[in-house]
Amino acid sequence: MGTYAPTPPVPTSRPLGVAILAVLLGIYGILVAVGGALLIASVTAFQFLGISSGFGGLGGAIAGAILLVIGLIILGVALGLWHLRLWALVLALIVTFLEIVINGLAHNFVSFVFIFSVLLFIYLLAVHRHFH
Repeated sequence: MGTYAPTPPVPTSRPLGVAILAVLLGIYGILVAVGGALLIASVTAFQFLGISSGFGGLGGAIAGAILLVIGLIILGVALGLWHLRLWALVLALIVTFLEIVINGLAHNFVSFVFIFSVLLFIYLLAVHRHFH
């Protein structure tokens, strides 16, 4: 029988970069969700008052609902990152990778968003041991 080295313990401290990312993502998620809710409310109010809103009535309400759901998903991912959940890390890596590909193809790999996305992707890979 061979001896096996014990698995290293999972670090429980939250890296500062992950905390900052979670807070900023949470703020963004709240703003998107509130924007969606306000769009729904304004379209509904304009419809109720019989005023043409320019949002397209039902189309504006559907767009607001989509924004609301996206904002809540972003907020959920922010909470997942704050609590160091592995699913949130995987989702953030997937979205960041897609951002790298899309911006790389669109801007020939020389935009600020592309460079920032690459650095964020590398950082998230570097701190993956903190997630469980």
